[in-house]
Amino acid sequence: MIGPIRQELLSGITDPSHFAFLKNRLQDFEDVELKTEHYVTAAEIHNDCRRKGVAGSPTDFLICSVSKIEKLSIFTADRYFESYSRVIGLTLYRGGQ
Repeated sequence: MIGPIRQELLSGITDPSHFAFLKNRLQDFEDVELKTEHYVTAAEIHNDCRRKGVAGSPTDFLICSVSKIEKLSIFTADRYFESYSRVIGLTLYRGGQ
């Protein structure tokens, strides 16, 4: 997991007990240390996708970058990642399937 994913999962939880519960559950997942290479590759992925008409957020492209560099699957129910994968090739595990 990367910090931005942890932040996204925890953001918007207004009930302190639900926040604490999820925060504790997420402690089982180690953070991948983000490096300059991850950010540069995220920018390259953004540019590749944009050239092919695929838009996305900086955080999404950072997730894609870490996935590619670290050879990790992305667990998602977000269809945007399918679009990114068609451009750059990702290993996706689709939630709900």
